Amino acid sequence: MQIVGLIPARLAAQRLPGKPLLDIAGKPMIWHVWNSASKATSLTTVAVTTPDREIADIIEQHGGRAVITGNNHRTGSDRLSEASRLLNLADDDIVVNIQGDEPMMDPASIDAVVSPLVQDSNLLMSSAMTPCPEDSLDAPAAVKVVCALNNNALYFSRSRIPHPRQPGGACTMLHLGLYAYRASFLQLFSTLPPTPLEQSESLEQLRALEHGYSIRMVTVSKTSIGVDTLEDLERVRKIMSA
Repeated sequence: MQIVGLIPARLAAQRLPGKPLLDIAGKPMIWHVWNSASKATSLTTVAVTTPDREIADIIEQHGGRAVITGNNHRTGSDRLSEASRLLNLADDDIVVNIQGDEPMMDPASIDAVVSPLVQDSNLLMSSAMTPCPEDSLDAPAAVKVVCALNNNALYFSRSRIPHPRQPGGACTMLHLGLYAYRASFLQLFSTLPPTPLEQSESLEQLRALEHGYSIRMVTVSKTSIGVDTLEDLERVRKIMSA
């Protein structure tokens, strides 16, 4: 069984155009993501999937692998779906979606997300969460998740969930943008039509839940920082240059 880490990246990002190539501690951001993912012991292959030759060249110059995809994909998972076909992955192989704008993602978190699909061949999708920092509880950019007792996700939201009406209840969990899919399910997922809750929250993972599929959540100890704004970029630069 192949376990393939795929990193979708493109130059035409809406909020920070060209952000995969932005410099962090002397290297492009996409290099840091690829380098960190390459340290995950569960992955048999790591590749950047991109429509942009400039991004592919940077990865290949450093000895990595790039998969050139089309430039008309609506989402990163659609890009991963095409890449998995180009790689001729078998239905039971595992594809890990590693966000191209999270240069501080812990390789151990990647291994943790892969683990449920390795242990249970009936699982189709998994993702990660960690206790939500106090300063992110009410931040719409910080996605929260609530789970059933079996750790399957019940709902994802940009609002704080659950509402803390009574003390001593459930901890608010921060969702990390890290997913593992059975390759066959990734192909199916990319064909599912968008759903009302997905469109309301602008959260693609809600599509799986609304269509009746399960997402197994795993708790990890370290959070990550997504680079969506110049403020995020400066924060990551400061941490990684220390």
